[in-house]
Amino acid sequence: MSAQDICLSDTDTATGTDVPLSALKVALVILALACGGFGIGTGEFAIMGLLPEVATTFRVSVPDAGYVITAYAAGVVIGAPLIAVAGAKTSRRSLLLILMTVFAIGNLASAAAPSLSSMIVLRFLTGLPHGAYFGVAALVAASLVPIERRTQTVGYVMLGLTVATLLGTPVMAVFGTILSWRVMFLSVGIIGTLTVMLLWLHLPDDQPHENAGVMRELIAFTHPQVLLTLLMAATGFGGMFSIFSYIAATATDYAHMPVAMVAVIMALFGLGMNAGNLLGSRFADRSLMGTIGCMLVFNIVIMTTFGLVAQWPVALCITTFLLGCTFAVGPAVQSRLMDVARDGQTLAAASMHSAFNIANAIGAWLGGRALDYGFGYPATGYVGALLSAVGLGVFVVSLWLDRRSRAYVH
Repeated sequence: MSAQDICLSDTDTATGTDVPLSALKVALVILALACGGFGIGTGEFAIMGLLPEVATTFRVSVPDAGYVITAYAAGVVIGAPLIAVAGAKTSRRSLLLILMTVFAIGNLASAAAPSLSSMIVLRFLTGLPHGAYFGVAALVAASLVPIERRTQTVGYVMLGLTVATLLGTPVMAVFGTILSWRVMFLSVGIIGTLTVMLLWLHLPDDQPHENAGVMRELIAFTHPQVLLTLLMAATGFGGMFSIFSYIAATATDYAHMPVAMVAVIMALFGLGMNAGNLLGSRFADRSLMGTIGCMLVFNIVIMTTFGLVAQWPVALCITTFLLGCTFAVGPAVQSRLMDVARDGQTLAAASMHSAFNIANAIGAWLGGRALDYGFGYPATGYVGALLSAVGLGVFVVSLWLDRRSRAYVH
């Protein structure tokens, strides 16, 4: 199956007719999908800055309150593949509407959680639609445009997530601190409800593939390239989280920057993510594997540099921006999964976000272990570079298998 075959026709995924969508209609669909991404990103990241308030409300320690984050991440990892398989025979429009409805209800219910235990359960349930939503949204977005603009369009959907890190997260964190953390979840629930309305209005009806089914999706995991791409994501993204999980402490305790500068550091990271997302998706439409390989090398260089210069405030700010730019590999990896998954695209695309959250867990854990062993904050950069090097190794194996299969065909 060629890459051209992967960019499905309008009949297959979007409209259910042979009439192509107008440019305005495509833009409205992308806006609706990105709105959902904005809500998901805000809900996932804003709570990290509001844990003290959650702990105070439920009269528990901050580490105990942190279980609400762990529960959400667990929901993402578990929900992405399970929902993709369970929804194999459901139209993509219906599946997106169901997923975003569950997300909206989960956040509205989280805003009213009466206890920490109920909050943990609700965050787990709210995390279940996360990966499947992004996976299906990416497939829909890619189907709306010609093959040469596929990854850029996926990047526009992901822009909702990256803008959330730049605007949604800090704004909600401020209002959550001034008013209540419950306001943040209420707001995210409203954004989810708005997304449902936009999808209902603008996303045309479609029909699932006539051969759609559980086995058709599960077969994706029989392809070595799918497993290699997911492993590449889990390790390649892990390096970013090794550093970012401890960036605030690195800035204040190691670079001796004032606490007020942490907000600037976070903003620089968000700007980098947005720049990387837009530029990386454009490069990927020109050379998909070239972009992935170059970005993994870029990761190693930037993360190693971070470890060397983190003690100097200006250098720390510059490398934090460039660290955010490493997100450029995200849309490219998502498109790579579409290419190699063949008939199991929904499961593979959704599993990308399971791999992303596994990367979050691995990176934060390894970075924390380096700190526990007394290696200091620069070590988080070296751990990140090592994880990216592992991802680059996986990439080389994947590229070698690609070339060997082409040589065998010819």
